[in-house]
Amino acid sequence: MSSASLAVAVRPHPEATRVVALSATIALNLAALLALTRPLAPQALALVHRIVTVPQVTFIDPPPLVKPPPPIHLKPLPHPPAAPMHVLPRAVTTPPAAAPVIEGSQPAPTTPPSAAADDTDSVAPIEATLAYRTAPLQFPPQALRQHMHGTVLLRVLVDETGRPVQVEIAHGSGYLVLDRSAREQVLAHWRFQPAIVNGHAVRAWASVPVSFVLNNL
Repeated sequence: MSSASLAVAVRPHPEATRVVALSATIALNLAALLALTRPLAPQALALVHRIVTVPQVTFIDPPPLVKPPPPIHLKPLPHPPAAPMHVLPRAVTTPPAAAPVIEGSQPAPTTPPSAAADDTDSVAPIEATLAYRTAPLQFPPQALRQHMHGTVLLRVLVDETGRPVQVEIAHGSGYLVLDRSAREQVLAHWRFQPAIVNGHAVRAWASVPVSFVLNNL
């Protein structure tokens, strides 16, 4: 055999420069990939956590049933006994016995004269026109300053002595000051002649005009 046929094929060794360049390229690609995927890692983790987290369902026991209250039975109230009615006895009036009449004489009076005189006090006052004994009148200072004038018609109750015991204003003058002054002065200072019935003085109502005139001052 020739020496040429016995030669063994020898593989060439890779170059160190080429290996270093490939390694640097792979490292740069890995670094770029990590830089791109790193911001997405928290969002991906949150999404995974949201998907994985499942809310727990808690069953609440229903409240216990409350028993209804027992029915209330109302007893009727006893009726109070009716109060006894007191009936007042009626007064029995006996007609006065007739006095015997003797022929040729006057019948005896059934009421003594003193009782007839006392009955005049219980008689209702009459309406009369009475004369004045004293009738002083003073003009109120306030009415004088404000030039108030007018006539007040009073209704006066005069007793058996001629003294006024009650005074009412029948028609006013239009000024409260004059009406009040007329009533007070008549009740305090005026005196009248009492009314006479069957020879006895009686109480009587009289209409008394009181005039406040500026020209007379």
